[in-house]
Amino acid sequence: MSGRIWDKFLTEQDKDHLTTSGDRSVGFGVRPAVLNIDLYRGVFGDKEMPLMDGVKLWRGYCGPAGWKTVPHIQRLLLHARAAGLPIFHVTGLANEESGVPGWSEAIHASRSKPPGDAAARDRHARRYDIIDEAAPLPGEVVLRKTAPSAFFGTPLMAQLNHMQIDTLIVTGESTSGCVRASVVEAASFRFKVQVVEDCVFDRHEACHAINLFDMNQKYADVISIDAAVARIDTYAKKEAAE
Repeated sequence: MSGRIWDKFLTEQDKDHLTTSGDRSVGFGVRPAVLNIDLYRGVFGDKEMPLMDGVKLWRGYCGPAGWKTVPHIQRLLLHARAAGLPIFHVTGLANEESGVPGWSEAIHASRSKPPGDAAARDRHARRYDIIDEAAPLPGEVVLRKTAPSAFFGTPLMAQLNHMQIDTLIVTGESTSGCVRASVVEAASFRFKVQVVEDCVFDRHEACHAINLFDMNQKYADVISIDAAVARIDTYAKKEAAE
């Protein structure tokens, strides 16, 4: 990919260093799966609106940046399902249902206050519902978490081991938060991680770009949706031929 999203945020020294850092690619393994992270109502809202309007209704709203990814995520899921790839969906675990506060509620006292009016309570109750546009199909794994990483406190690692997965194709949000936390942990477990740039998002442009850069340098390959689909289709053809 030429002209990367992070280029405008790099210093001249950063760019000079990149010329000497060599090939940092991770590559694609032999048994891939898709990992969708936090594609829930709380970051999309019920409709697209400007960021500063949306956050008045949904605390975690990410604005148009989130909605922009939806067609790409749908395209990725279409090809992944056609290829028979396992698909994992991870969303939040509501503390009012589990009795376990999430990491944000636990460390930010202001976020522990119950919502006010009936409409706010309804939005709060639906905040972790996966949006219809990326809804799981029967048989796809759905897990709930209380921490940024999709691995922390969930059976994700056990199921990936059980299915002999070695490559994770990652979508979701936020790039600088739960996506990054999950990618770092996945790399720590020695998975080959592919972050699909068109399928991840953040409410802050600079954080989105620089975290993509950092993941691409250390933990993953940051690839386009076209590259991701091509790799999935190549995998499918290889499987069909064997």
